[in-house]
Amino acid sequence: MPTDAEWTMLTDYLGGLGVAGGKLKETGTVHWYSPNTGATNETGFTALPGGSRYGYDPIGGGGQFGYLRNFGYWWSATPNGFSYSWDRRMYKGDDNVVRFSYEQPVGQSVRCLKD
Repeated sequence: MPTDAEWTMLTDYLGGLGVAGGKLKETGTVHWYSPNTGATNETGFTALPGGSRYGYDPIGGGGQFGYLRNFGYWWSATPNGFSYSWDRRMYKGDDNVVRFSYEQPVGQSVRCLKD
C-alpha cells in the first residue's frame, strides 16, 4: 500500500492533483455514473468508483456501503493522528485527486505497490 508521499509522487508526475484523477480513472460509464469527467485512463490504472464502507460498530460489526459509482477512495499507509490516515479520492464529476484524512475504521479501496 502506498504512503502519502508515494501518492503525492504519482499525482505530481501526472501533472498535479487537478488533472491526475482523469488520467487514473476508468473511461466510460459502465462503472462510473455520468458524467465521468476527464477520464482518459492513460496510465492504465483503471480507477474504479468503489465508494466506501462506513458506520462500523466495533462491537456489533455492521456498516454500510455508500457512494458506489460516484467516488473512489484509496487508503495510504501514512497515519494522520491516532485513528486517521491520509487518503485519496476521485469523483465522477471532475478529474481531480483529492488528498484528505479519514478515520481508519472506514472501508476504502487499496492500491497495491510492487517493491
